[in-house]
Amino acid sequence: MSTLHSAVTAITHNIPSFLRQPAEALIGEKCYETLVYNFDITHVECLKYALSKGLGLGIVLGGGIVKIPQILKIVGSGSARGLSLSAYILETASYAINLAYASRNRFPFSTYGENFFLTIQNVIITLLILFFSAPKGAIGTSGGLGGPLTGSGKSIKGNNDNLGKVISGLVITIISGIVLWSENLCPPGMLALLQAATLPLSLISKAPQIISNHKHKSTGNLSAFAVFNALLGCLARLFTTKQEVDDPLIFYGFAGAAILNAVLASQMIIYWKNNDLDSKASIRRHSAEERGTALSPEKVSTASSGSGSGSGTRRWARKVD
Repeated sequence: MSTLHSAVTAITHNIPSFLRQPAEALIGEKCYETLVYNFDITHVECLKYALSKGLGLGIVLGGGIVKIPQILKIVGSGSARGLSLSAYILETASYAINLAYASRNRFPFSTYGENFFLTIQNVIITLLILFFSAPKGAIGTSGGLGGPLTGSGKSIKGNNDNLGKVISGLVITIISGIVLWSENLCPPGMLALLQAATLPLSLISKAPQIISNHKHKSTGNLSAFAVFNALLGCLARLFTTKQEVDDPLIFYGFAGAAILNAVLASQMIIYWKNNDLDSKASIRRHSAEERGTALSPEKVSTASSGSGSGSGTRRWARKVD
């Protein structure tokens, strides 16, 4: 064992500075010296701290891309079907408050950095939901902006209405950010109260999406990648928060979010086959619309691959939201 230890330390004592310095910055000089330089992997506290830092860095990096698939899915399909606007508004508010609270209290960036990226991505998704929401008076709309309407005049009006919603949402977002980061407009005491409010806010923010999924027995265009990564991120954050911050306001917020993300992940699994059926029905309807034979949104005809032309029967798919 001593021979192996000597062989390893002969390497760790000669690690070049361009590798040593980032490692020291991440886990601190003391733990670097203990775990790496002296190769003492029996030091429990430094092991837990290094694990926390590693997880934190991974979560921050993951947070930078976790909702990109959801954004691409909305843009690619031209639809925000199945996504709850109220859920994203509440969730974005919760992320923004957490971000302001952690940054203004100067917590280590590795304990909250993903909130910066999640807030930006959530704002984009919220604006996309507004942009692709069906304008009032739409008939047979596919869920995207500019779907078939009763007339071209209404189509233009619907486009302008949705663009106005996006601009209003962006202005509200900017003003909210200025207030949260201003000590004059939002004193530390008020920010602490807002942080405490994020626990019920986080719980409430997931409720509309969970209820919508249950009601329609489908998760629509909700991204499985985003849901499962959010669950894993919350579970990892419970550990990193306990190790590095130990702030009950933040800890219980992540605990509540983890429970509800687990519910959403369960719904993704339960309704997986229903999502495939919804997608096929949507494709058939879009094809019919492109041929100029748009079907009623109440009754979408399904073509069975095994049925002959003389079957003389009709089967209707369930209503597609």
